[in-house]
Amino acid sequence: MATEGNRVSSIKRFLAAFALLSGFAAFPLAAQQQPEPHGVAPGTPARPLASTTQNNRRPGINITSNAVIVSVTVKDRQGSLVGGLTKDDFRILCDDVEQPISYFSADPFPLSAVVVVDDDLTSKQADQVQKSLTAIAAGFGQNDEVALITYDEFPHLVSDFSFSNDILFTQLKRLELNSHFSNIPDTGPMTAGPMINGQSQATGVPTVGASINPVTKDMDDAIYEAGEMLKNRGRDRRKIIFLITDGSNSRNNDHSFGETMQLLLSNDISVYAISVGHAFLQHQTNRLEHYAQGTGGDNFFASKAGDLGRLYPTVAEQARNQYTLVFSPQDLHKDKDYHPIEVRVKRPNLSIIAREGFYQPGAALKK
Repeated sequence: MATEGNRVSSIKRFLAAFALLSGFAAFPLAAQQQPEPHGVAPGTPARPLASTTQNNRRPGINITSNAVIVSVTVKDRQGSLVGGLTKDDFRILCDDVEQPISYFSADPFPLSAVVVVDDDLTSKQADQVQKSLTAIAAGFGQNDEVALITYDEFPHLVSDFSFSNDILFTQLKRLELNSHFSNIPDTGPMTAGPMINGQSQATGVPTVGASINPVTKDMDDAIYEAGEMLKNRGRDRRKIIFLITDGSNSRNNDHSFGETMQLLLSNDISVYAISVGHAFLQHQTNRLEHYAQGTGGDNFFASKAGDLGRLYPTVAEQARNQYTLVFSPQDLHKDKDYHPIEVRVKRPNLSIIAREGFYQPGAALKK
């Protein structure tokens, strides 16, 4: 296990190497670190993010560079993380052309995380998540900074970035899911229509689909807002979105899937999604899988509260303990803004999770 001093030293070496690859002189670590923000006071009501994300953005160092960072998770057949690999164990292909690896690190990095919680679940799902929420805090350490938002039709800020695990624990403990009572049962006297002697009576108004509740929550917008919060965090940190959801998503998002993916890939942000309830059986995880796989994150499934409590620390551990590979793309297709990446490992019987591509700086916004 790396000591704290060795870990900081490793991150400094990484930043210096990245700066040199970018054509700039090495810059001090302090230039990349963000000042610790004050968390929202415990008990403060959640508020819409529309007016907060603009104010909460912090300046970062904008490096004009073609160097690409790729964080890689390696697992064995049992799904356990694999350590001990070296630079020579990896290959990177971009636009089907093998790329030289300019920098490699196997050291863990601290996390900048936005925990995003679906606040429009069924009563059973909400109860399961509610019972497990405080276990999320156990996955983060003193060097990790964490923010918390919930979402239904709109994302709502609960707690801004803070290094204080106590603040995170308190906010999670006080969070009341489904407090807006959006999950009104879709059957009952208010939806059944007029009845005489147990027989429904025609009213002249079609009742087909009357018991179907349209999806009104915007998952794409919630992920986009989390990406906006993360994009200017330092390059000395892993930037992740920790998403807990049933996977359903409305058709009325302000931000499309493509636009959201471009934001995430352009800012080295990975999505780790935990699907709750019967999302997998109801085929509601396809979008989650695309977010996770495309950004180099991962997708997990939980059917009960006990599963959730065990998964939370697993997600944080996996995100922190990734291999870091950096390359400067060569022989790219210059007529394209998006370039696919494939990472391969030379050792047998291992699986790899890594981002599937990147966008050229200044690429046109994808709608």
